[in-house]
Amino acid sequence: MDEPISLVLASASPRRLELLRRIGVVPDEVRPADIDETEIPGETPRQLAERLARTKASAHRANNSIVLGSDTVVAVGRRILPKTETADSARACLQLLSGRGHRVWTGVAILSPDGRLASRLVETRVSFKRLSAADIDTYLASDEWQGKAGGYGIQGMAEAFVMRLVGSYSGVMGLPLYETANLLRGFGYPVLSQ
Repeated sequence: MDEPISLVLASASPRRLELLRRIGVVPDEVRPADIDETEIPGETPRQLAERLARTKASAHRANNSIVLGSDTVVAVGRRILPKTETADSARACLQLLSGRGHRVWTGVAILSPDGRLASRLVETRVSFKRLSAADIDTYLASDEWQGKAGGYGIQGMAEAFVMRLVGSYSGVMGLPLYETANLLRGFGYPVLSQ
């Protein structure tokens, strides 16, 4: 009898774990990929998101395990916004996003036990309202910006900033569920919710 396929999530993101649970998937192991996420000169935001997702999935190869990697990049035009580590960095991102549209690119990749790698890239367009100084100060005080691409997490207080979203809400959170479920099913991994 064949041993069941296990799933390794190559991410430490609690949001990705939460999103996977929404489609009935609980990874057997969480093993964050330790990779250099620095963009390559000339690399577009979409290329960066896809490359990082594929690199994360490829960082761990295990017998009879599927490895899932994902990465999210927030961009204004070709300008890639950082994963904010300081309040000043988050403030600069929010000021740039205020009253304008931006794109969120999320790559998801699956490495199969036999070494096949498949990936999808999801583009979501997000428009923020014009943010007042009080909006920004209140959001910064929440600490929800810490470690977030573009200085915000859509699943928290920043959702009130969103005037329009075209694309994948779960992709902006960090893992596009439709594409992830289809990739997992394609490799024979059971996904309970349809």
